[in-house]
Amino acid sequence: MIQSQDIRAVSSVVEQFVYTEKVGGSNPSLPTMVDQLRKDLRSYARREKALFLQTYFKTGPGEYGEGDLFLGVTMGDSRKIARQYEALPLAELKQLLSSKVHEERVVALLIMTRQFEKGDGAVKKRLFDFYLKHTKWVNNWDLVDQSAPTIVGEYLFLDPHKALLTRLAASISLWERRIAIIATLAFIKQGKPEETLRLAELLLHDPHDLIHKAVGWMLREVGARCSREALEDFLKKHYRTMPRTMLRYAIEHFPKERQQAYLRGEV
Repeated sequence: MIQSQDIRAVSSVVEQFVYTEKVGGSNPSLPTMVDQLRKDLRSYARREKALFLQTYFKTGPGEYGEGDLFLGVTMGDSRKIARQYEALPLAELKQLLSSKVHEERVVALLIMTRQFEKGDGAVKKRLFDFYLKHTKWVNNWDLVDQSAPTIVGEYLFLDPHKALLTRLAASISLWERRIAIIATLAFIKQGKPEETLRLAELLLHDPHDLIHKAVGWMLREVGARCSREALEDFLKKHYRTMPRTMLRYAIEHFPKERQQAYLRGEV
């Protein structure tokens, strides 16, 4: 339930910026493809949902999503727009990715992911390089989670660069650290848990709960898709000192008795 103070805190910004923003660039009589995309995207906007998302994604002062603005567009509708504009060039995608509006960045990353999946080696490399150059705009957990496994993970699975994932995992940027671990989902899907386990160890004592959740999630996927034994070997080594949230995520698919044994420190 949205609290009245939350609505007062964000409704003015949403109304003034998101819903009254002009479309048409410097010459409204000659709208660009990006202008038309923005217009189409706004046709799916819902004010009440936007207000909810402003609080759900922690956009207040000092929070991880500070300053982010929402239209209130569902992911399903964002995917419709992405399919419609999937041929958008990188120059135009950069305009969307650098937007203050969250759903515009969502659509940019959905388009990039579609282009990556359909592209040849040269296209994949161009999108991979572009993505890494602009990680400052991949700046919320949903943006990372929808894009990193494909654009970063699949590329690195075919052309491994351990040093790159290590650098991202050591970044001062919360989002680059999340990109590093979430990208390893591509390795997990191929039955290769080693990179996930290596990065999980590097991120074991990260201070942010969004990394605790991401690492726990990827560890859970290791157990589900690769090897329960590999997951338990990792947990037996680290479960007493790893963040509680990380542990809970990692053991979520274990039988209840096994979960309780880990939580009580009796494994």
